[in-house]
Amino acid sequence: YRIGIAERPEVGESRIHLNVILFIATIATTIFAGYTFAGHNLVDGIAFAFALLAILGIHETAHYYAARKHEVKSTLPYFIPAPTLIGTFGAVINVKSPIPDKNSLFDLGFSGPIAGILVAIPVLIIGIHLSKIVPIASQTVTLSNPPIISILIYLMLPPIPAGYALQIHPLVFAGWVGIIVTLLNLMPVAFLDGGHIVRSLFTEKIHRLISIIGTLVTLVLGWYPMAVLMMLILVLNKKHPGALDDVSKLTLWRKGMAVVMLIIFILCLSQAPTFL
Repeated sequence: YRIGIAERPEVGESRIHLNVILFIATIATTIFAGYTFAGHNLVDGIAFAFALLAILGIHETAHYYAARKHEVKSTLPYFIPAPTLIGTFGAVINVKSPIPDKNSLFDLGFSGPIAGILVAIPVLIIGIHLSKIVPIASQTVTLSNPPIISILIYLMLPPIPAGYALQIHPLVFAGWVGIIVTLLNLMPVAFLDGGHIVRSLFTEKIHRLISIIGTLVTLVLGWYPMAVLMMLILVLNKKHPGALDDVSKLTLWRKGMAVVMLIIFILCLSQAPTFL
Protein backbone atom coordinates (compact mmCIF):
# COMPACT_ATOMS: atom_id res chain seq x y z
CA TYR A 1 0.00 0.00 0.00
CA ARG A 2 1.01 3.60 -0.55
CA ILE A 3 0.24 6.74 1.36
CA GLY A 4 0.20 9.70 -1.01
CA ILE A 5 1.22 13.03 0.49
CA ALA A 6 -0.13 15.94 -1.53
CA GLU A 7 1.76 19.19 -1.79
CA ARG A 8 0.10 21.69 0.53
CA PRO A 9 -1.37 24.62 -1.37
CA GLU A 10 -0.59 28.10 -0.19
CA VAL A 11 -3.11 29.27 2.36
CA GLY A 12 -3.92 32.95 2.25
CA GLU A 13 -6.67 35.26 3.39
CA SER A 14 -9.87 35.09 1.34
CA ARG A 15 -10.72 38.37 -0.35
CA ILE A 16 -14.45 38.61 0.32
CA HIS A 17 -14.72 42.01 -1.37
CA LEU A 18 -13.54 40.42 -4.63
CA ASN A 19 -16.25 37.73 -4.36
CA VAL A 20 -18.88 40.46 -3.93
CA ILE A 21 -17.59 42.64 -6.79
CA LEU A 22 -17.43 39.70 -9.21
CA PHE A 23 -20.89 38.54 -8.17
CA ILE A 24 -22.43 41.99 -8.78
CA ALA A 25 -20.66 42.21 -12.15
CA THR A 26 -21.94 38.74 -13.09
CA ILE A 27 -25.50 39.74 -12.18
CA ALA A 28 -25.20 42.62 -14.66
CA THR A 29 -23.67 40.56 -17.49
CA THR A 30 -26.13 37.67 -17.12
CA ILE A 31 -29.14 40.02 -17.05
CA PHE A 32 -27.86 41.62 -20.24
CA ALA A 33 -27.35 38.18 -21.83
CA GLY A 34 -30.86 37.10 -20.82
CA TYR A 35 -32.30 40.42 -22.02
CA THR A 36 -30.69 39.88 -25.42
CA PHE A 37 -31.76 36.23 -25.66
CA ALA A 38 -35.35 37.11 -24.69
CA GLY A 39 -35.69 39.68 -27.48
CA HIS A 40 -35.10 42.70 -25.25
CA ASN A 41 -37.56 41.61 -22.58
CA LEU A 42 -36.13 42.81 -19.28
CA VAL A 43 -38.36 40.66 -17.04
CA ASP A 44 -37.37 37.48 -18.89
CA GLY A 45 -33.75 38.63 -18.85
CA ILE A 46 -33.84 38.97 -15.06
CA ALA A 47 -35.53 35.55 -14.77
CA PHE A 48 -32.75 34.00 -16.88
CA ALA A 49 -30.04 35.62 -14.76
CA PHE A 50 -31.67 34.62 -11.45
CA ALA A 51 -32.12 31.00 -12.57
CA LEU A 52 -28.60 30.67 -14.00
CA LEU A 53 -26.90 32.24 -10.98
CA ALA A 54 -28.96 30.02 -8.68
CA ILE A 55 -27.75 26.90 -10.50
CA LEU A 56 -24.12 28.01 -10.58
CA GLY A 57 -24.18 29.43 -7.07
CA ILE A 58 -25.71 26.37 -5.42
CA HIS A 59 -23.29 24.13 -7.34
CA GLU A 60 -20.28 25.97 -5.93
CA THR A 61 -21.83 26.52 -2.49
CA ALA A 62 -22.30 22.75 -2.19
CA HIS A 63 -18.58 22.34 -2.87
CA TYR A 64 -17.85 24.97 -0.23
CA TYR A 65 -19.93 23.25 2.46
CA ALA A 66 -18.51 19.85 1.56
CA ALA A 67 -15.05 21.33 2.09
CA ARG A 68 -16.08 22.77 5.46
CA LYS A 69 -17.62 19.45 6.50
CA HIS A 70 -14.28 17.73 5.97
CA GLU A 71 -12.22 20.64 7.40
CA VAL A 72 -10.71 21.48 4.02
CA LYS A 73 -9.95 25.18 3.70
CA SER A 74 -11.50 26.89 0.67
CA THR A 75 -12.70 30.26 -0.56
CA LEU A 76 -16.26 31.33 -1.08
CA PRO A 77 -17.47 31.02 -4.72
CA TYR A 78 -15.95 33.38 -7.28
CA PHE A 79 -18.40 34.24 -10.10
CA ILE A 80 -16.77 35.08 -13.43
CA PRO A 81 -18.52 37.73 -15.58
CA ALA A 82 -17.91 37.53 -19.32
CA PRO A 83 -19.24 39.06 -22.57
CA THR A 84 -20.58 35.70 -23.77
CA LEU A 85 -23.96 34.33 -24.89
CA ILE A 86 -24.77 33.48 -21.25
CA GLY A 87 -22.92 36.40 -19.62
CA THR A 88 -20.49 34.35 -17.55
CA PHE A 89 -17.70 31.80 -17.56
CA GLY A 90 -19.26 30.14 -14.51
CA ALA A 91 -18.12 30.11 -10.89
CA VAL A 92 -15.31 28.43 -8.95
CA ILE A 93 -14.02 27.93 -5.43
CA ASN A 94 -10.34 27.69 -4.56
CA VAL A 95 -9.34 24.77 -2.30
CA LYS A 96 -6.52 25.92 -0.02
CA SER A 97 -5.53 22.80 1.91
CA PRO A 98 -4.99 19.09 1.20
CA ILE A 99 -7.95 16.71 1.10
CA PRO A 100 -7.65 14.21 3.98
CA ASP A 101 -9.13 10.98 2.59
CA LYS A 102 -10.98 9.35 -0.29
CA ASN A 103 -14.42 9.95 1.21
CA SER A 104 -13.65 13.66 1.48
CA LEU A 105 -12.35 13.75 -2.10
CA PHE A 106 -15.51 12.04 -3.37
CA ASP A 107 -17.75 14.45 -1.45
CA LEU A 108 -15.93 17.47 -2.84
CA GLY A 109 -16.36 16.08 -6.34
CA PHE A 110 -19.99 14.96 -6.33
CA SER A 111 -21.57 17.64 -4.13
CA GLY A 112 -21.53 20.41 -6.75
CA PRO A 113 -23.02 18.51 -9.71
CA ILE A 114 -25.75 16.84 -7.64
CA ALA A 115 -26.77 20.14 -6.05
CA GLY A 116 -26.66 22.02 -9.35
CA ILE A 117 -28.81 19.52 -11.23
CA LEU A 118 -31.37 19.45 -8.42
CA VAL A 119 -31.89 23.17 -9.12
CA ALA A 120 -31.61 22.91 -12.92
CA ILE A 121 -34.46 20.36 -13.21
CA PRO A 122 -37.15 22.57 -11.55
CA VAL A 123 -35.91 25.51 -13.64
CA LEU A 124 -36.36 23.39 -16.78
CA ILE A 125 -39.83 22.24 -15.73
CA ILE A 126 -41.01 25.83 -15.17
CA GLY A 127 -39.34 26.98 -18.40
CA ILE A 128 -40.89 24.20 -20.51
CA HIS A 129 -44.31 25.06 -19.03
CA LEU A 130 -43.82 28.68 -20.13
CA SER A 131 -42.52 27.80 -23.62
CA LYS A 132 -44.65 27.92 -26.77
CA ILE A 133 -45.06 25.76 -29.87
CA VAL A 134 -44.74 28.06 -32.90
CA PRO A 135 -44.20 27.77 -36.68
CA ILE A 136 -40.55 27.14 -37.55
CA ALA A 137 -38.62 30.33 -38.26
CA SER A 138 -34.97 30.98 -39.02
CA GLN A 139 -32.74 30.40 -36.01
CA THR A 140 -29.21 31.50 -35.26
CA VAL A 141 -28.47 28.89 -32.61
CA THR A 142 -29.49 25.24 -32.54
CA LEU A 143 -29.28 23.64 -29.10
CA SER A 144 -28.83 19.88 -28.92
CA ASN A 145 -31.05 18.62 -26.13
CA PRO A 146 -29.44 16.25 -23.63
CA PRO A 147 -31.54 13.15 -22.88
CA ILE A 148 -32.74 14.61 -19.58
CA ILE A 149 -34.30 17.64 -21.33
CA SER A 150 -35.78 15.51 -24.12
CA ILE A 151 -37.43 13.31 -21.48
CA LEU A 152 -38.93 16.33 -19.69
CA ILE A 153 -40.26 17.77 -22.98
CA TYR A 154 -41.74 14.39 -23.92
CA LEU A 155 -43.49 14.08 -20.56
CA MET A 156 -44.76 17.67 -20.38
CA LEU A 157 -45.73 18.58 -23.96
CA PRO A 158 -47.85 17.03 -26.72
CA PRO A 159 -46.02 15.88 -29.88
CA ILE A 160 -44.80 18.86 -31.89
CA PRO A 161 -46.35 18.75 -35.41
CA ALA A 162 -44.34 19.06 -38.60
CA GLY A 163 -43.48 22.64 -39.49
CA TYR A 164 -43.51 23.72 -35.85
CA ALA A 165 -40.86 24.03 -33.16
CA LEU A 166 -40.66 24.77 -29.47
CA GLN A 167 -39.96 28.44 -28.79
CA ILE A 168 -38.10 28.03 -25.53
CA HIS A 169 -38.53 30.38 -22.60
CA PRO A 170 -35.27 31.91 -21.26
CA LEU A 171 -35.64 29.67 -18.19
CA VAL A 172 -35.21 26.63 -20.45
CA PHE A 173 -32.02 28.18 -21.77
CA ALA A 174 -30.81 28.75 -18.19
CA GLY A 175 -31.66 25.14 -17.33
CA TRP A 176 -29.90 23.93 -20.48
CA VAL A 177 -26.77 25.83 -19.43
CA GLY A 178 -27.04 24.23 -15.99
CA ILE A 179 -27.18 20.76 -17.54
CA ILE A 180 -24.16 21.52 -19.74
CA VAL A 181 -22.25 22.86 -16.73
CA THR A 182 -23.03 19.58 -14.96
CA LEU A 183 -21.90 17.58 -18.00
CA LEU A 184 -18.58 19.40 -18.36
CA ASN A 185 -17.86 19.28 -14.64
CA LEU A 186 -18.58 15.55 -14.55
CA MET A 187 -16.09 14.83 -17.32
CA PRO A 188 -13.79 12.29 -15.59
CA VAL A 189 -10.69 14.35 -16.30
CA ALA A 190 -7.91 15.79 -14.15
CA PHE A 191 -9.17 18.17 -11.43
CA LEU A 192 -12.76 18.51 -12.64
CA ASP A 193 -15.52 17.24 -10.34
CA GLY A 194 -15.68 14.02 -12.32
CA GLY A 195 -11.92 13.72 -12.02
CA HIS A 196 -12.17 13.94 -8.23
CA ILE A 197 -14.83 11.22 -8.22
CA VAL A 198 -12.76 8.91 -10.44
CA ARG A 199 -9.59 9.56 -8.44
CA SER A 200 -11.41 8.65 -5.22
CA LEU A 201 -12.40 5.33 -6.81
CA PHE A 202 -9.23 4.34 -8.67
CA THR A 203 -5.44 4.67 -8.77
CA GLU A 204 -3.62 7.52 -10.48
CA LYS A 205 -2.82 5.32 -13.52
CA ILE A 206 -6.46 4.36 -14.06
CA HIS A 207 -7.49 7.95 -13.43
CA ARG A 208 -5.14 9.11 -16.18
CA LEU A 209 -6.45 6.51 -18.63
CA ILE A 210 -10.04 7.54 -17.93
CA SER A 211 -8.96 11.19 -18.31
CA ILE A 212 -7.77 10.44 -21.84
CA ILE A 213 -11.08 8.75 -22.67
CA GLY A 214 -13.01 11.67 -21.18
CA THR A 215 -11.01 14.15 -23.28
CA LEU A 216 -11.83 12.18 -26.44
CA VAL A 217 -15.54 12.17 -25.52
CA THR A 218 -15.42 15.95 -25.04
CA LEU A 219 -13.78 16.32 -28.45
CA VAL A 220 -16.36 14.10 -30.18
CA LEU A 221 -19.22 16.09 -28.62
CA GLY A 222 -17.73 19.28 -30.09
CA TRP A 223 -16.82 21.09 -26.86
CA TYR A 224 -13.49 22.11 -28.38
CA PRO A 225 -12.26 24.78 -25.89
CA MET A 226 -12.81 22.38 -22.98
CA ALA A 227 -11.19 19.53 -24.93
CA VAL A 228 -8.14 21.66 -25.70
CA LEU A 229 -7.80 22.60 -22.01
CA MET A 230 -8.02 18.93 -21.02
CA MET A 231 -5.40 17.96 -23.61
CA LEU A 232 -3.04 20.65 -22.33
CA ILE A 233 -3.38 19.29 -18.79
CA LEU A 234 -2.64 15.76 -20.00
CA VAL A 235 0.32 16.85 -22.14
CA LEU A 236 1.79 18.84 -19.25
CA ASN A 237 1.45 15.66 -17.17
CA LYS A 238 -0.47 17.31 -14.36
CA LYS A 239 -1.22 14.38 -12.05
CA HIS A 240 -4.07 14.31 -9.60
CA PRO A 241 -2.39 13.79 -6.21
CA GLY A 242 -5.44 12.16 -4.67
CA ALA A 243 -6.17 12.35 -0.96
CA LEU A 244 -3.58 12.37 1.81
CA ASP A 245 -4.91 8.97 2.84
CA ASP A 246 -4.87 7.15 -0.49
CA VAL A 247 -5.34 3.71 1.10
CA SER A 248 -8.70 3.77 2.89
CA LYS A 249 -11.77 2.70 0.92
CA LEU A 250 -14.91 4.59 -0.01
CA THR A 251 -18.03 3.85 2.00
CA LEU A 252 -20.68 1.70 0.33
CA TRP A 253 -23.07 4.67 0.20
CA ARG A 254 -20.56 6.71 -1.81
CA LYS A 255 -19.95 3.82 -4.22
CA GLY A 256 -23.70 3.78 -4.83
CA MET A 257 -23.68 7.53 -5.42
CA ALA A 258 -20.86 7.06 -7.94
CA VAL A 259 -23.27 4.93 -10.00
CA VAL A 260 -25.92 7.64 -9.67
CA MET A 261 -23.43 10.25 -10.91
CA LEU A 262 -22.60 8.06 -13.91
CA ILE A 263 -26.31 7.89 -14.79
CA ILE A 264 -26.59 11.68 -14.42
CA PHE A 265 -23.53 12.12 -16.64
CA ILE A 266 -25.14 9.98 -19.38
CA LEU A 267 -28.44 11.88 -19.10
CA CYS A 268 -26.56 15.17 -19.53
CA LEU A 269 -24.55 14.16 -22.62
CA SER A 270 -25.03 16.70 -25.40
CA GLN A 271 -23.26 18.00 -28.47
CA ALA A 272 -22.09 21.61 -28.51
CA PRO A 273 -24.59 24.08 -30.03
CA THR A 274 -24.35 24.73 -33.77
CA PHE A 275 -24.11 28.33 -34.94
CA LEU A 276 -25.73 28.79 -38.34
